[in-house]
Amino acid sequence: MACSSCSTGKDGQPKGCKNNGTCGTDGCNKLTVFDWLSNMSLPGGEAPFNYVEVRFKNGRKHFFRNSENLSLSIGDVIAVEASPGHDVGIVSLTGELVRIQMKKKKVDPDSPEVLKVYRKASQRDIDVWQEVRDREEKMQQRSRQIAIRLNLSMKISDVEFQGDASKVTFYYTAEDRVDFRQLIKEFAREFNTRIEMRQIGLRQEAARLGGIGSCGRELCCSTWLTDFRSVSTSAARYQQLSLNPQKLAGQCGKLKCCLNYELDTYLEALKSFPKIDVKLKTKKGTAVCQKIDIFKGYLWYAYEGEWMNWHRLTPEQANKIVFKNKKGELAGSLEEYELEIQIEESKEPDFNNAVGQDSLTRFDAPKGNRTKRNKKRKKRKGNSSKSKNA
Repeated sequence: MACSSCSTGKDGQPKGCKNNGTCGTDGCNKLTVFDWLSNMSLPGGEAPFNYVEVRFKNGRKHFFRNSENLSLSIGDVIAVEASPGHDVGIVSLTGELVRIQMKKKKVDPDSPEVLKVYRKASQRDIDVWQEVRDREEKMQQRSRQIAIRLNLSMKISDVEFQGDASKVTFYYTAEDRVDFRQLIKEFAREFNTRIEMRQIGLRQEAARLGGIGSCGRELCCSTWLTDFRSVSTSAARYQQLSLNPQKLAGQCGKLKCCLNYELDTYLEALKSFPKIDVKLKTKKGTAVCQKIDIFKGYLWYAYEGEWMNWHRLTPEQANKIVFKNKKGELAGSLEEYELEIQIEESKEPDFNNAVGQDSLTRFDAPKGNRTKRNKKRKKRKGNSSKSKNA
């Protein structure tokens, strides 16, 4: 099933199919999967795994049992079992990779919760499916108006029809418990179908809606991130980030998931550093840590009472002083250790880049010199013409 509305418009801009990942082409789909086992045959003529992974709106995926042994491939539109009736989705994965995914997500193939595939979708199934999908945007706007009129503290973020139009699911977010019994009655009277309300978290809402992050890229949760791990402010502290909620929070209002990406690297690097709250006892006085630079591998200490004067140390030097203090010994002054660093830096060869030293405007002559050269050229031409006439 190809989606023609994903193509480019007359003005050269993409049209956008507005199907949120349920069109036949994978161009607008998120969380796509590459079947790297498609060209490999099973050893010993083993039968293929008779389960498929099917995707629905906004990247929602479920596993289904191919009990009829239908010949299915990635991209096929199929009708699957639902409660009640049937749903329509697109096959996103087949074969042995489905077995791996089910094992990864701890889904038992013999569980009765795994529903079955009915058939390949007929043209009537596709027409009904596309018709109800076109109604979702207007239904979402109308449902929000009804919720506002009933003074309910909730936000309806998405609406999803079942493939056979027998049920519609409203996804909403709310901070407190919402009594939406009257809301469901009005929805059933307004839309004349079975209603299901499903509460989702703020991160799930951001994943369904999508957007652009502060890094300039699409949100990780709406493109590739499938599991939402807890993020704490300690992740920002370990990475020496300022605890500014406006910078650390994402579009969902929670701490950014990307704070966990480099956390393990920082924790590994901090193992060679002494603890910040440990004071260094020297003959000149007690020093307190003021700053850490993990990338350069330095610590800055200041004597108590001389907070304006910072002294740079390496983690090895600081650990050496801490070891001496544990034995009851006082280390020398911080200036001595800082002098050692300066001596080591002076021994390092200074690699000069001859090309980098040149100015970008080295071929541009000043205007004054250019005018002088032009005058000299004119004089030379005049003298040469006079000599020829003579």
